[in-house]
Amino acid sequence: MSSSAIQAKLAELGITLPPLAVPAAAYLPFVRTGNLVFISGHIAKKDGKPWVGQLGKDTDTATGQAAARAIAIDLLGTLQAATGDLGKVVRIVKVMSLVNSTPDFTEQHLVTNGCSELLAAVLGDAGKHARSAFGVAQIPMGACVEIELIAEVRD
Repeated sequence: MSSSAIQAKLAELGITLPPLAVPAAAYLPFVRTGNLVFISGHIAKKDGKPWVGQLGKDTDTATGQAAARAIAIDLLGTLQAATGDLGKVVRIVKVMSLVNSTPDFTEQHLVTNGCSELLAAVLGDAGKHARSAFGVAQIPMGACVEIELIAEVRD
């Protein structure tokens, strides 16, 4: 998609991309090698603070989807910082989602749809990707969801 089409879609959805976040530990927010950009895991945030919760205990699937959507916005902001222009995205290659969930919670894939659906809505076919969604016992700072991605980009 063209830069202008992506910006128009973001505006239509009422989304303003955030600036590049400062890492919370000893890592880089993204690494580019060749035409691939690897974006470090982003935790769900609400009102600028970790979106805390555990799916299947105190957080439902719809809330988890909203958290995953919020992460997608942050991931797009990081991808914008990495490329300088989202129009350079050839495709989102892979998304990996970690969902803080109880042992009996089985809707990690539905939670992750919050991210996947937004990426496709903003980037069109370039936003459609392979993915994995895992249930985990805990995520840093008690966040309910953490997502990372790999994107192919052009110069």
